[in-house]
Amino acid sequence: MNLRELQLIEREENGLGEESSVSQSTETQLDRRDFLKALGGGLLVCLAPIPSWGQESGRSFGGHELPTDISAWLHIDADGRVKVFTGKVEVGQNIRTSLAQAVAEELRVSFDSITMVMGDTDLVPWDMGTFGSRTTPTMAPQLRNMAVAGRELLVEMAARRWNTDASKLIATSGKVTTPDGSKSLTYGELTRGEALVKSVAGDPPLTPATEWKIAGTPVPKANGRDFVTGKHQFPSDIVRPEMMFGAVLRPEGFNATQQSLDTSAAEKMPGVKVVRDGDFTGVVAGDAFTAQQALAAIHAKWTVPNQQGNQGLFEYLKNNPEGAGGRPDHVIGSVADALPGADVQLEAQYTVEYIAHAPLEPRAAVAEWNDGKLTVWTGTQRPFGVRDELMQAFQLPAAKVRVIQPDMGSGYGGKHTGEAAIEAARLAKAADKPVKVVWTRQEEFTWAYFRPAGLIEIKAGARHDGTLVAWEHHNYNSGPAAIGTPYDVANQLIQYHPAKSPLRSGSYRGLAATANHFARESHMDAMAHAAQMDPLAFRLKNISSPRLKTVLQAAADKFGWAGAKPTAERGFGIACGTDKGGFVATCAEVEIDPATKRVKIRRVVEAWESGAIVNPDGLRNQMQGAIVQAIGGALFERILFGNGKIENPLFSKYRVPRFSDAPQIEIVLLDRKDLPSAGAGETGLVGLAPAVGNAIFAATGVRLRSMPMTPDDNVIRT
Repeated sequence: MNLRELQLIEREENGLGEESSVSQSTETQLDRRDFLKALGGGLLVCLAPIPSWGQESGRSFGGHELPTDISAWLHIDADGRVKVFTGKVEVGQNIRTSLAQAVAEELRVSFDSITMVMGDTDLVPWDMGTFGSRTTPTMAPQLRNMAVAGRELLVEMAARRWNTDASKLIATSGKVTTPDGSKSLTYGELTRGEALVKSVAGDPPLTPATEWKIAGTPVPKANGRDFVTGKHQFPSDIVRPEMMFGAVLRPEGFNATQQSLDTSAAEKMPGVKVVRDGDFTGVVAGDAFTAQQALAAIHAKWTVPNQQGNQGLFEYLKNNPEGAGGRPDHVIGSVADALPGADVQLEAQYTVEYIAHAPLEPRAAVAEWNDGKLTVWTGTQRPFGVRDELMQAFQLPAAKVRVIQPDMGSGYGGKHTGEAAIEAARLAKAADKPVKVVWTRQEEFTWAYFRPAGLIEIKAGARHDGTLVAWEHHNYNSGPAAIGTPYDVANQLIQYHPAKSPLRSGSYRGLAATANHFARESHMDAMAHAAQMDPLAFRLKNISSPRLKTVLQAAADKFGWAGAKPTAERGFGIACGTDKGGFVATCAEVEIDPATKRVKIRRVVEAWESGAIVNPDGLRNQMQGAIVQAIGGALFERILFGNGKIENPLFSKYRVPRFSDAPQIEIVLLDRKDLPSAGAGETGLVGLAPAVGNAIFAATGVRLRSMPMTPDDNVIRT
């Protein structure tokens, strides 16, 4: 993923996407007659275009546009089981469960009767991908609309059979009944032997959250038993008949030039095939170990040019802009006029290092060619995006490429691209057999893209009473996500400055919202101390958003902020923010070893509000996971690199959070049934780093303005 693609994603997620026309795209549509034949008897409901924002794939991205017929499919089998089709994918965020809950609620069927068909490009509608916390606020309403339409049609079918008024019939528990219960027909009985299509325009009435019976409850994870017993097959578990194993030759460093290549030793190995395709060199063998041995037998010499590394990185980012400088993204009033007259003024720089996604399952793909059609099983957040990459690489039409995404071992925004899929397809084509490629941990750390590093500069001013009067915020390279301040400030100047990144960068859980919140909330804390105000009171004074105020007060109350008095060995910090429709506040308690200055996070309280809660257990899990993941970037995760090489490409050298790092975590969920449900996959990360940094300052008087804050074994370095 290049910088331009990352910027497009961030602009889409922040409502800044460019206007685009919508045109018919027949090659991304299924032939519905063939689709109906494949499904057999049952009911199919299609949604016609409706005036709503639809799925996030509705906006132009990478040359694709959503077809004019914005479709989602629902099929009711003759036995009453329900199949729901969506281009969204399950990567551990539990949307397979929450989407099934939404459909079950509106269709009036049991949760267990729902089967979600996800991320199979031959079976589901085109979708931009699963990112940006967009599934719950966009796909869930679309599937709910579909379910309501299906329920209404089933009631109409029963009414025709009984020659009665449809408005008097009741749909519940997978059947339609008369008010007195004397007659009933199951959905399967109504649809058996029939394949009906109904086109529905507009938004049918949805069940209010206050009346939910399945949605809004802690339904256990769909297929959860398969995961804990090992039955579930991840992408790296897929096996095909006569499958071989592949490995790919990598350069010695970024931007390297190959000087010589000797594959003779590998070619002599029994059962090994060496594949060369332009600059691409790989091997296939009957097992993964032999493939790696063959790869090691290839001798290549490379020239790696001198390149930017960690040393001087942030000066480099500021001084090497990407493209011509533009006007500020956001201007209100005049910071230049207001700041000099402020009673309290503070200017500071904040930095964020590159970090890796470090998914439990690295990139993996199995590719198979049959009669000119390519099928790939791979772990990706963008199945249709990977299909496009395969189409381009092999000059194939959409009908000749199928991408299937088995629920994978996490992504965190790091699996938007299809490198392993293309590599497996190249090797499979040459071998004329299915080929599996699973990246090594070192490959994943080196050749995947990283969360962007960045430099953030902030100037702010306030009156003696704590009223903010000026705010200037510049972000170099890390991104524009959540760059705007949620505080009331009369004079603002906010700007994102794209830079020429020395490392390949891309999406990461939360995008730049983590960096921008870290800088803003650290600066707000510093401003509060400079104004001699309590950090909570200072924030509340400058917030008018009732939702943000509520989560901030809820976190503080649960944490016991009023009685939290710092000492030299114990500090307390607070932070808050909003992004993607979610509102979060985080309080942290840290312990400082007086002898070693080592930091230990003891307790974290996080309050969260994102409208009506679809699954409280799933949401709580998201928040807990976000906090644990955020600990790494806050304290110790960073990519070390220089002269085109990653210097810590293994878990033994790249520290991620461990069980011993996990603090006591308390989650406060605020269920706003009067508001639409927003996504919650990302924004839970953003408060941890500034809350911890502010807690460290409260105990030590040391303001840490660089993420990670304690990269040297969790020890504070002044």
